[in-house]
Amino acid sequence: MSETEHGRMVRVPEAPRRGGGLEGYFGITERGSTVRTEIAAGVTTWLTMAYILFVNPSILGAVKDSQGVSLTFPEVLTVTALVAGVMTLAMGVYGRYPFALAAGLGLNAFVAFSLVGTLGLTWPQAMGVIVAEGILITIFVLTGLRELILNAIPMDLKRAIGIGIGLFIAFIGLVNAGVVVQAKPGPVPPVTIVADFRSWSLALFVFGLFLTSALVARRVKGALLIGIVATTIVATIVNEVKHLGVFTDGSAAWPGFSNLTASPNFSLVGKFSFGFFSSLGFWTAAAIVISVMLSDFFDTIGTVIGIGGEAKMLDADGRLPGIKRVLLVDSLAAVAGGAASASSNTTYIESASGVSQGGRTGLTSVVVGILFLLCMFFSPIAGIVPSVATAPILVIVGYYMMTLVKDIEWGDPGIGIPVLLTIALMPFTYSITNGVGAGFLSYTVIAVVRGRAREVHPLMYLVSAIFAWYFIHGVVG
Repeated sequence: MSETEHGRMVRVPEAPRRGGGLEGYFGITERGSTVRTEIAAGVTTWLTMAYILFVNPSILGAVKDSQGVSLTFPEVLTVTALVAGVMTLAMGVYGRYPFALAAGLGLNAFVAFSLVGTLGLTWPQAMGVIVAEGILITIFVLTGLRELILNAIPMDLKRAIGIGIGLFIAFIGLVNAGVVVQAKPGPVPPVTIVADFRSWSLALFVFGLFLTSALVARRVKGALLIGIVATTIVATIVNEVKHLGVFTDGSAAWPGFSNLTASPNFSLVGKFSFGFFSSLGFWTAAAIVISVMLSDFFDTIGTVIGIGGEAKMLDADGRLPGIKRVLLVDSLAAVAGGAASASSNTTYIESASGVSQGGRTGLTSVVVGILFLLCMFFSPIAGIVPSVATAPILVIVGYYMMTLVKDIEWGDPGIGIPVLLTIALMPFTYSITNGVGAGFLSYTVIAVVRGRAREVHPLMYLVSAIFAWYFIHGVVG
């Protein structure tokens, strides 16, 4: 398969070729790159997404399950780095594209705050949901049913899922920072802004938000990671000098130079359960698995096609050659993430940073994977990061995902209203499932009422019926 790369034709290998070492396997020259460029691109990609090593433990460790169990920072960091490293290596070696994977923001928040925090699942059961949705996507990829899903759901509803998750993530960041708090009982909104900003924790959040925003605006590479590190350094100094003890998560304390490394903690690997089916009931569980699967699936499709287009890797029909390999690795990453208790792993849009530096092959991903695996040994360093340092990153990531709102066809109420419900209900109810369900159900009902029932794909009717059952039975997660 060929496509234009800076004005000339470049062949994208469909399968690895024998001989020639790295060059022969990855087709580096054929894609217009060099080994040095691929390595540099890999380092760049890792720098832009390494923040997940701090953010994922912060989110998953924020909630205790119904049995009083919480996930500790070192064990979550280990599995976060492990799954990201292994699956990104798989993407490089098998998928042979410069795409990197890690725990997906939004889905990890849904696991923590909705599945565990609201629905009362245990951590193994919540991770079982992720394994189940990963298996479902894998089946769709292997059987070719992914095309059915792509054609069944309107593009604007697909975009709405990403936008809603972005707003959900930003809202969680503001809640974690203490900016948005629960209002007192009475004739006021259920949440409000904090009444007093005169605290060190809020001051540090504002510092981190403004600093990171400025770095992003100036297009500084690794802006999110720099923001986390800078805010953590300031927080550590404040803690050491003032002895305030304001960081209730026990972080922002320097471990000492002799304790910067530690053996990886693999205790969470394999701790998942499908007991959520009995805990929630089959149809409620099915609705949740479907909604998580849809958000995971479309996030990957949008990311892969977007980055592929930027790298001039798409064919004349706008398709990515060998996309089935990419989707297979991504679907297995969801399974691996749930099985290791790291939450669903997915292809990161930050992979575009490495592509912008010239990364064109799987060697870029191999470099990223190796760097993630090395991070398993540095949990003491990551453990000093306070939530006020990661909260600004959630707000910025929410901004990135919200940019899709400009592409929505707001002039059509049959699209605009379902999109609004999808976007609004995710953060307002702390649930991706509620947002997806409301959007799908309202789209189907409006289409039928306005006499456009034939325009609705049969799969939409099936999924809408499942969500109708979900809402009728009063499950709000």
